[in-house]
Amino acid sequence: MLAIPAYNKFVTDWNWSNYSAELKSRGRSKLSEEDLRLIEKAFKYAAGAHNGQKRFSGEPFLNHVVAVSLNTADLKLDAKTVSAALLHDTVEDSAATFREIKKLFGDEIYFLVRGVTKVNKLKYRGAERAAESMRRMFLAVAQDIRVVVLKLVDRRHNMKTLWALPDPEKRLRIATETLDIYAPLADRLGMGELKGELEDSAFGYVHPHEYEWMKNEIQERMPERERYIQKIMPLVKKEMHAEKIKLSDISARAKHVYSAWRKLLRNDMNWDRILDLVALRLTVENIESCYAALGVIHKLWRPVPGRIKDYIALPKFNGYQSLHTTVFCLEGQPTEFQIRTREMHKEAEYGIAAHWFWEGAGKPKIGAKFVGRKFEWVRQLQEWQKEKKKEKSSSKDFLESLKIDFFKNRIFVLTPKGDVIDLPDGATPIDFAYHIHSEIGNRAAGAKVNSRLVSFDYKLASGDIVEIMTQKNRKPSPEWLNLTRTSLAKSQIRKELRTNLAVTETKPKETEFEIKVRDRIGILKDVSAVFSDFRINIRTITSLASSSLYPAINVKFEPKNREQIEKIKTRLKKIGGVESIAEKN
Repeated sequence: MLAIPAYNKFVTDWNWSNYSAELKSRGRSKLSEEDLRLIEKAFKYAAGAHNGQKRFSGEPFLNHVVAVSLNTADLKLDAKTVSAALLHDTVEDSAATFREIKKLFGDEIYFLVRGVTKVNKLKYRGAERAAESMRRMFLAVAQDIRVVVLKLVDRRHNMKTLWALPDPEKRLRIATETLDIYAPLADRLGMGELKGELEDSAFGYVHPHEYEWMKNEIQERMPERERYIQKIMPLVKKEMHAEKIKLSDISARAKHVYSAWRKLLRNDMNWDRILDLVALRLTVENIESCYAALGVIHKLWRPVPGRIKDYIALPKFNGYQSLHTTVFCLEGQPTEFQIRTREMHKEAEYGIAAHWFWEGAGKPKIGAKFVGRKFEWVRQLQEWQKEKKKEKSSSKDFLESLKIDFFKNRIFVLTPKGDVIDLPDGATPIDFAYHIHSEIGNRAAGAKVNSRLVSFDYKLASGDIVEIMTQKNRKPSPEWLNLTRTSLAKSQIRKELRTNLAVTETKPKETEFEIKVRDRIGILKDVSAVFSDFRINIRTITSLASSSLYPAINVKFEPKNREQIEKIKTRLKKIGGVESIAEKN
């Protein structure tokens, strides 16, 4: 039996009274009367639809939709999204219909419920099912990202009862999908805590032996580490108070099991290199206080060289902001500190959900769409999908490209103006160029990294400043396909190569004119001048004796197109002494 993280069951006899009390206990006491009436209506409808239904775990099915809706409420999403969470399984697992949902709850809730159901209800198998699921998910991103947030929260709760599924292959498939796609998607949306929970819940199914070993190792180390952290906290509080820096909160943050295991793999399984198993997190009032607090920490303890990271000045690709520093703390033990504002902490915990429905934040009329560089990857993902569809890529290729382009380890490079661009690890200047704009990629003639010329196969690293030099008539080379990491760049290169090939194939081949003329001085020069005016290089031009009345001038040249051939003929006919023009191919 796998040692999967324990699942704390909710109350098994939910009614509106205890459900609404739970909502209020989770900070939703400010919901309006209208909002509460809507949620109550959705709750009672879901309770009726799922009456008597059980999950594989043996608990009432209503427990699942209640858990998902309460988790949605934790993210401070609006009443319609909480209601949609209560209703998200009614059409799939009961006699309810979309028409009924739309009639009773309106267009917006109908759209959210339908969106989640479409992602769930697939008849494909294996890679095809996963690929189609992802395509639908990202279509939902474009339309209303709340559909994806609902799906992520739904997956988190389903993972808690995954042990109850009787089919071990299905358990492994769901866990692998969670680890490869859902957790990275949560990370992309900046939902750090949700991402960590999804990873840890899937870890035990995908890598059971490693999970068991990691759990035991952490359990051995954690108590001593926590006692050590408790010694540091009073010292930090005292020093911050002395420097008049107001601490909103100071707490210990334990690293997630899967994240710790990944870090161990990168550090030759050496626990001594894992300096953030438990980190101290300081929350202060404003950005100025963040840097002031960093100065206090460095005054108390010497920083570890190379371990200071300013994610405030240079945020991560998902919007995460914080100051990280590791210092030689009490007894010389390296200890990590994370310093942020309350707003940064909300962003780190809730990610994209932090942008909605905080008190006073307002509410969009329809859906939840985002603009700006932070979520530019959503637009890029839409364009990427269109290219993949044109290429008719296989389901397996689609998923592998998706993992590389959007969900694998990321690096952060900068434009000369200081804009932060995130790319997959191993990306090259060509990837960077196409990430900025397809035309910059197509016209790329050279690259500078940190003011130094580099080749196009140069592997970029976080912090690099990249400049792409372009030329107007430059075109991509087929060799570039071997110099790129992202399928976005590869797709654009292939597209441009196809365009150039089509132009080449439609271009007329070498053409030969036989021009009959009356022999006169300067006739050859006048004929040549016409081609010169059209900026055409003549391959050969010969004057031939002819058995007929008129001698002939033969001209071989490469026209740009058919229209140009006709224009040249017209001009030649206007030359005095030209009697006829015959085209030979």
